[in-house]
Order: sequence, then structure tokens, then C-alpha cells
Amino acid sequence: MTRIAVIGAAGRMGKVLVQAAHEAEGVSLGAAIVSPSSSLLGADAGELAGIGKVGVALKSSLAEAADDFDVLIDFTNPELTLKNMAECARLGKQIVIGTTGLNAQQKAELASYADKMGTVFAPNMSVGVNLLLDILHRAASVLQEGYDVEIIETHHRHKVDAPSGTAIRLGEVVADAMGRDLKECAVYGREGIIGPRTANEIGFETVRAGDVVGDHTVLFATEGERIEITHKASSRMTFAKGAVRACAWLSDKDHGVYDMQDVLGLK
Repeated sequence: MTRIAVIGAAGRMGKVLVQAAHEAEGVSLGAAIVSPSSSLLGADAGELAGIGKVGVALKSSLAEAADDFDVLIDFTNPELTLKNMAECARLGKQIVIGTTGLNAQQKAELASYADKMGTVFAPNMSVGVNLLLDILHRAASVLQEGYDVEIIETHHRHKVDAPSGTAIRLGEVVADAMGRDLKECAVYGREGIIGPRTANEIGFETVRAGDVVGDHTVLFATEGERIEITHKASSRMTFAKGAVRACAWLSDKDHGVYDMQDVLGLK
């Protein structure tokens, strides 16, 4: 049985991951990690997550929990994620990464671990979103002539990166299907006298408000019609369940960097 470690177990997402790992079949919650300075060290991870005692005490580092897990789930921040990758490689562990906001250099560093460990890296672990990516590629292939494309995303007020990693991935899929380079055609927000919309641009609009878990819409519009493809997440549990599913899938992979399309057999 695959043993899962959750880092950032005291955070909003961390608590949900603890619950998902504990409740899923075929895996178990092996370790839960918090900051070395946390006053919660030693507390039961399940009690902190609101699901009752699970027999897993909060620890201060991956090294301290090295004997207790096989795969780490990391939804932290780019800098910490890369440090955790290095530590997992040193310890002979695997990692599932849901962290967003990595820049090109950080993504290249992540990819450099392909021959050292098994990794699943995806900007969105939701099964629904990853099915949406598959549908979106087909739609964009059909709608590439004469259709304007806009991507609108909404998240809670605490999200620190924009656009979301999911929105960027949606844009990459559309651009690929349409034979475009997203780096050249992306437009991030508009203000002032900007002139008419160019034919090939893919627009991004970002909303940050309240406690929205995550809404994404890709709009295709032309003269006389528009098509909107939307995914709305109402609970972080959808991401947590996807991450746990990725852990189980990764368990027999020695090395390589994969994404949720691999996990779901959509490639």
C-alpha cells in the first residue's frame, strides 16, 4: 500500500489532503509535515483536519518522516517545492506536485529530476479539469478560423499568482491546437485605448474575490455565436482526490515527469 506524506498539513489545502489520503482506498496517510517552528508539532494530523485521530503525528521535516512515506504531495510554493524535490530525490521518494506559479527556469529545474525520481506535476489535479483539457484541444482545433478566444478565471482572495496555472495550461492547449505560440499571442488584461482586438491573440482575465475555490471559462466567439466551456470547483476536495489518485498511479513508476493526462490515460 502506498504511503502518502502531506507537506503544509496545517494549511487550507493541507488539511483537505490529509482527509483525502486517509479516506482513499489503496493508499494510506503515512506522514504529515508542518513548519519546524509550528506550535502544532506532535499533534494528530487527523484531529487538525477535523476528521478525528488518525495516528499520524505532525513532524517538522521530510527527513524526520523518511521511514513513514513513499510519495509526497506538495501544494506549497515554487521555492519550497524545488527544495522538497531535492530532498525526495535524496531520500529515494516520489512526489506529486500541485504547486502553481513556477517560472520557466523553475519548470526546467523540475524537469531535470526526470531520471532521478517519479514525479507527477500538474497545475490542476481535478479529474474534471483534465478531461476539460482533452475536450478543449478538440474544440480549439475545430474553431481556430475566425473565432476569438478569451480565458476567464476566478479564485479566492488569498491566491498569490495570476493568471492561475490552470488558466495558463488552458491557453497552452488552445494555442497548440491552433498552431500558435502562447508566449507571442497571450494578452493579460486590457486597459486604455488599445485598438481593436488582433486576430490571433488569446486573452486572459483574472478575478480575485471572496472564497471562490476555482472557476475557469474558455470563450470562443465569432460573428453570430459564442461557445463557452466552463469548469467550476466548489471544494478543494476535488483537487485532493486527484492528487491522491496520482500517488497511487505513480507508485510503480521508477522515474520520469508525468502529468494528470498520463494518470487518467488521456494521452
